[in-house]
Amino acid sequence: MANIRSAEKQRRQAETAKTRNRAGMSKLRTQLKKTKSAIESGEANDELLSTSFSVIDKAAKKKVIKTNTADRYKSRLTAAAKKSAAK
Repeated sequence: MANIRSAEKQRRQAETAKTRNRAGMSKLRTQLKKTKSAIESGEANDELLSTSFSVIDKAAKKKVIKTNTADRYKSRLTAAAKKSAAK
């Protein structure tokens, strides 16, 4: 356990950030799963992709994920949607 006030404060801040990051990742993963399942079943539409992109961008803005990771997620979702629409 920390004995110094600044170390104690840092522990509290880290705990808060961990909780916030876990919630953000959970929201992101849930949205990605919904979108992927919709794409696979052929029910994907622009509104669903837009919502997913919004969730991805918010996660990147809050530093839950890196910006390159966010770009990769969006690119893969777009490619999968186009592939699904072509079938």
